[in-house]
Amino acid sequence: MKANWVARYAWITAACAVFALGFDWCYAPNHMSVGGLTGAAQILTALWPQLPVGTTVLVLNVPLFILGWKKIGRSFLIASLYAMAVSSLMIDGLAALYTFAPMEPILACLYGGVLVGVSMGLLLRQSATTGGTELAARLLKLRFEALPIGKLCLILDFTIIAAYALVFRDLTQALYGLVALYICTFVIDRVIYGGTEARVAFIISEYQEEITQRLLAYDRGVTLLDGQGAWSQKRKQVILCAFGRRDIVPVKRMVRDVDPDAFVIVCDAHEILGEGFGSYTPGGL
Repeated sequence: MKANWVARYAWITAACAVFALGFDWCYAPNHMSVGGLTGAAQILTALWPQLPVGTTVLVLNVPLFILGWKKIGRSFLIASLYAMAVSSLMIDGLAALYTFAPMEPILACLYGGVLVGVSMGLLLRQSATTGGTELAARLLKLRFEALPIGKLCLILDFTIIAAYALVFRDLTQALYGLVALYICTFVIDRVIYGGTEARVAFIISEYQEEITQRLLAYDRGVTLLDGQGAWSQKRKQVILCAFGRRDIVPVKRMVRDVDPDAFVIVCDAHEILGEGFGSYTPGGL
């Protein structure tokens, strides 16, 4: 139990370091807004200049953390508070140690989006966030289970960036921000869901029994579906088999060796739940 706790917070700390590098290296020198509650705070301070940005960000996070405690649990709240504190300290510490020069905006979008996306994905995999729209997206995921977490972040941050462009009348920076945001949310989904992606094969062959036995010997689960050829009117069984991405070549080679004329359909599966794969958790990612 203690080892799991140490490993979890080690991953959170590493993710915070990646986040700080992406922000200080790519976003800050190029004055790039990618949404988030910082962008929302910038908008509010533009409308009411007496509001300090830092305090505004903190105040906006308070109701989200309260909801996170109630809806997701104490462990999530503690981990997120830790991530928020550590990432803030690392951002300030790295900025104090080294001042990064601005780079080409499109490179800042690309590398910043990848680094921040990796860090956000790692944090979410450890049931933590740095607050902001990532926490809001994690809460919305409880209501909109069908939407990937990255898409929810994209919707929220896109709204903030659009408002930022209207308030500050800076369309160019907003467009760069949208590019970085898209890359970031794409990477978030790859980090969170990439490991659970698999393949599903439908195999139609006259040698169905031999192929089935070989798949079972390969320790793959097999389901037989009843089918009928539309032209031949012959009834036959269709082999349905789910397997990981690395197994696609051995499975296709095996089918070819048994029956070179077999009809094989291989489909991408975004997620597979059940024995040997993942498990469903209500409110999970």
